[in-house]
Amino acid sequence: MANEKSCGAIIFTMENNVRKYVILCGVGIYQGYYGFPKGHMEEGETEQETALREVKEETGLDIVLYDDFRTVDEHALALEGRPDDRKTNVYFLAEYHDQEFIAQKSEVSKIVLLDYHEALKVLQYEESKRELMEAEQYLSRR
Repeated sequence: MANEKSCGAIIFTMENNVRKYVILCGVGIYQGYYGFPKGHMEEGETEQETALREVKEETGLDIVLYDDFRTVDEHALALEGRPDDRKTNVYFLAEYHDQEFIAQKSEVSKIVLLDYHEALKVLQYEESKRELMEAEQYLSRR
């Protein structure tokens, strides 16, 4: 059994006093699946460095990470044909302002900006929904 680790971010911005989240739609076997930007850690990177790099690569956004928010999920890589292998995803909360998306075509078919309830509706994975709920609760308490 192999273990992989990816890091990314649950990203938001404020638009007309409404918090909106950046949601990506994948390509290839992940076409039609919505989630948050993330990617594999490279040797020597911290989790935060990986998250910043992957967000920039996949969305073109320069983000600011919230140091006190971190959530983790783990799942089998069954969709990739590797049901015995596990993947750990680490997500930070991040914010951006006044930037245009630039989708990394090899990884992302589209990027959407959705309010909390819209985002919950498009996310298929229960873990992604839980992570979004944690982020929304964190931001609502601030």
